[in-house]
Amino acid sequence: MNLAIVGLQWGDEGKGKIVDYLAPDFDINARYQGGSNAGHTVRFEGEKVIFHQVPCGVLNRNTLGVIGGGCVLDPKILLKEIGNLTKYDPAIRERIRISKFCHLIMPYHILIDEIREGTKQAIGTTKKGIGVAYEDKYGRTGLRVGDLYNVESFEDKLRLNISRKNLVLMDVYHAEPLSDSEIFDLYMKYAEELKPMVGDDTRIVHEAINSGKNVLFEGAQGAMLDIDYGTYPYVTSSHTIAGSIGIGLGIPPYTVERVVGVAKAYTTRVGQGPFPTEDSGDLGKLLRESGAEFGSTTGRPRRCGPFDAAVVRYAARISGVKEMILTKLDVLAGLEKLRIAVGYEAGDELDPFAAEHLLPRYIEVPGFKEDISHVRSRKDLPDNALNYIRTIEKETGIRVDHVSVGPERDAVVKM
Repeated sequence: MNLAIVGLQWGDEGKGKIVDYLAPDFDINARYQGGSNAGHTVRFEGEKVIFHQVPCGVLNRNTLGVIGGGCVLDPKILLKEIGNLTKYDPAIRERIRISKFCHLIMPYHILIDEIREGTKQAIGTTKKGIGVAYEDKYGRTGLRVGDLYNVESFEDKLRLNISRKNLVLMDVYHAEPLSDSEIFDLYMKYAEELKPMVGDDTRIVHEAINSGKNVLFEGAQGAMLDIDYGTYPYVTSSHTIAGSIGIGLGIPPYTVERVVGVAKAYTTRVGQGPFPTEDSGDLGKLLRESGAEFGSTTGRPRRCGPFDAAVVRYAARISGVKEMILTKLDVLAGLEKLRIAVGYEAGDELDPFAAEHLLPRYIEVPGFKEDISHVRSRKDLPDNALNYIRTIEKETGIRVDHVSVGPERDAVVKM
């Protein structure tokens, strides 16, 4: 079985924990888009492990992690991340493959991103250079991992790029120019460290599927941050929906046999942009504190509010999701009433173009007081928690397959 995990909100749904939970049943865990702007949190042996670019399933020692060509790669962050992971498995490098088609994030991408985010045009990026790297990719001036191993050509392309970027840095942003020689030397060191892990993701994943192995596809961010179908321009720089899996790994789309969505039992988003159910009062504060809603990558506080069924319906439709995993249900314990947005005053369906002005229509269901973080069986969930889940199923039209009730790997209830 080849299965994809996609986010059904604005990211931060808990996909990393779910990928780690499912990974023991899969031979390959492949990331197909995004970069170090992802922050996936996994609990392993009682410790919190944060993933940025490495697929979250690689702590399972029978799973190979593949970083696909649809991703953009920051070698500095990746190598630091791998170094941290060796604490848990000294042989972790042997189970990581990096696509030679990945575009490289360069120092000038990060610098330009940081400068832009300090202006009035800021959109709330992670300042990791992701969007600027994708700009160069589609402007056909990007440098790829495979280019590192044709040294003369890489040097020529790099020097040309830096000469262009320095003009922008000095004339437009009034910043100091960058040294092409320093950056060249740095990336040659990266090339040496990365080389044993570099390969052809199209071949690796294709051969695995043809030989009957199981592949778990992992995305970053969520559907509402998709570059085309999210709340543009407050989105990420890549396609976060299931349709990008084939492109991001160089495999036929029909190889994705099942798509499972992940949604929080409430709604959050980081950064700027529309958020119809945002609660700026006591509920939002309670959810942020109880759910530890702070970005894994930047530490920024997340905006919080009630579950938005219309957002999840829309996200599920564009990724072909028929079943989902609901996370952080335990955070809602103690609330007397639980609200669910079932549509908006302007209509039942979400229109990303109008999201900034949509006023939600809510229904209320009774809350539950019980601590459910220890629950591992459906029969042990409180009646009101089950009712909340059933109401979400009814309002989204999507079956809830599992519920996560805590950060630990085993804190999952099969429905």
